[in-house]
Amino acid sequence: MSQGPAGDADGPAAVDYRALARFRHELRKFAAFSEAAADAAGLTPQQHQALLAIKGLSEDGGLTVGELAGILFIRHHTAVELVDRMAGLGLVRRAPDPADRRRVRVELTTLGGERLSTLSAVHVAEIRAIVPTLMAILKSFAGTP
Repeated sequence: MSQGPAGDADGPAAVDYRALARFRHELRKFAAFSEAAADAAGLTPQQHQALLAIKGLSEDGGLTVGELAGILFIRHHTAVELVDRMAGLGLVRRAPDPADRRRVRVELTTLGGERLSTLSAVHVAEIRAIVPTLMAILKSFAGTP
């Protein structure tokens, strides 16, 4: 590998540092937007992420608490507390798994679905607005002008 302007014999070229910094900045900016949008909808960012995971990553409209914990990268007992709080707010409900009645699945309620729908609409609009910037950054990683 050729030596970059920063003097790293084996490290990324200076342009790669710029692309990495811009990419991290755009991700953080989107995360800040998402947190503010969740807060405005009366949800914590983690509650929003849980609603989205239940709706978007389940095959049958529900996830077990363990599956939810894995998706959110949180411990099982933390997921139990999260589901308890969300159930208390009327956003989710627990239901027996039709395939295995010993298992319990977490499903969205009508209210949870409505909140998620509203949040998802503003998130999609924000993503559409930043697509050109993200595409330019991603192309720089691929070596494409």
